[in-house]
Order: sequence, then C-alpha cells, then structure tokens
Amino acid sequence: MAHTCYCVLIHYVFSTKNRQARILPDIRADLWAYMGGIARTDGMKALAVGGTDDHSHMLSSLPATISISKAVQQIQAGSSLGLRTERSRPAFAWQEGYGAFSIGKSQIMDTVEYILRQEAHHRRFDFQTEFLAFLKKHEIEYDPRYLWD
Repeated sequence: MAHTCYCVLIHYVFSTKNRQARILPDIRADLWAYMGGIARTDGMKALAVGGTDDHSHMLSSLPATISISKAVQQIQAGSSLGLRTERSRPAFAWQEGYGAFSIGKSQIMDTVEYILRQEAHHRRFDFQTEFLAFLKKHEIEYDPRYLWD
C-alpha cells in the first residue's frame, strides 16, 4: 500500500494535581475550548471535552504522526500554561499520570454524551471511583501505590 490509512480514537482522562478542585465553573468552557484548540493545532480532532472541578475528559482522533503520550503532554502543558498566564491561575497544574482508552467508531456518540454529562455523573461518583471503573472495564492492571499522585 502506498499510503497510511489510520483511524484511532482515544478517550483521555486526567486529573488536576492532587485532585484539587481547580477547574471552577467560571473557567470550564474556556478551558475545554482551549484544550480542543490545542488538539487541532497538533493535528488531532477533539470530538468532546468536558469534566468537573478536579478532572477532564477528552475524546479525540489521533493522527499517525503523534503518540498518545505526546498528545497528552501537549494538551496538559498547553492548557495549564494557558490557565496560569491567560486566566491568572498560577497554582493550576495537571497530575503527571493519565488514562487513555481506545474506542471504536460505534462508541463515539455514547462517549461524547458521557463526557458532556460529567457534572451529572459526578453527583453520584467521585473521580477516583470513576477512574477505577475505567481501569476495570478495560482490564488494565495497576499498582494502587502508584495510581494517585
């Protein structure tokens, strides 16, 4: 085959540093839009971005030219810098770790809806419970000593 054909969809989940409530309602819409813009700039297509006070979710396509870890690094670095400088939030930082879960095309609508309904979802479950459920669903082994920073 003369060219590369590629379709990878990733659902990213990452928390604020120490899961502190730093993503307050007054900055959420701007932060989600900013994260989507970073994704576009880096060749990704953000299909949904959302979250709550202490974490974010993003569903995006991943181009063949960028790794999952590089994508997360660019989104986290760019958005935290933007919040610290443009929104005067000097204490804002993301945790180092993250979750990255692949989905299929048939799961796009359900995943988008899930991301956009984060506030309602988290009236019942905290971030840690949600993240552990993701790990279990995707059968990802982990050492609890290193899961939270």
